Formats: sequence, C-alpha cells, structure tokens
Amino acid sequence: MRICIMFALLFAATVVVFGEKDASLEELKSRAATAPINAQPALCTEIAERQLKAADQLYSSGDVTAATAAVSDIVTYSTQAAHAANESGKGLKPTEIALRKMADRLLTIRHTLAFEDQKPVEDAANRLEALRSELLARMFAKGKKQ
Repeated sequence: MRICIMFALLFAATVVVFGEKDASLEELKSRAATAPINAQPALCTEIAERQLKAADQLYSSGDVTAATAAVSDIVTYSTQAAHAANESGKGLKPTEIALRKMADRLLTIRHTLAFEDQKPVEDAANRLEALRSELLARMFAKGKKQ
C-alpha cells in the first residue's frame, strides 16, 4: 500500500515538474503574479531564465530592441524572485545559485555585443549580483529570521 502511495506521489510530482517546462511564458507570468509568496521564487526564476535564453537568441539574431526588453524582464523577475525568497525564507539557495549563473551568462553575452549595446546587459548583471549579495547576507546572517 505504501509503495502505491509513494509511486502516486512520485508520478504527480513528475507531472507537475514537466508541466512547468511546457507552460508558456505568459502562463508562468500570470501564475507568478497570483502564486503564494513561498512559490514565487521558483516561478520568477524560471521566467528570468527563459528570458535570458530568449535575450541571448535575440542578440544573436540582431534584434537588439527585443533583446533589451527581455533583459529588462530578467531584472524584473529576478528582483521579484529574490524579494520573495528573502521575505518567505524559502528557496534562498536555489535562487542565489540561479542569480549567479544568470549574472555570469549576462556578462558573457555582454562581451559579444557592440559597445553601444553593452550597457543594459552590464547593468542587469550588476543588479543580479546585488540581489545575490542580499540573499547571501540573509543566508549567513548571525541572527537568522525564520
């Protein structure tokens, strides 16, 4: 009996995880807007990561205007993820790791761009690093608030 229950739970979790990957960006954005605070870090991080991938592709194809809008979304949703993680105390470590990886990727992308297109990407990477520092300060604070 326990094995059946565990299998059912594992199957349900698999469906939820793979369902997230298939959700459109707009669906994720609407879900993040209405999600409870402890679910927002993961949703907002997913949105930011998808926008990072889109920005990279848009810069590669030469659509700087759309890529800059995607970079703006990266900052917006990364900020929302960091604030939700900080406020709820949930998802601090995965959010911090995601912010670090996204900031590194943004700096890599920046080096491939023309000089006049680099500033928004550099600013976004700096903002993600600042958010990451806030999360690290919360994670390693002496008097942790839970």
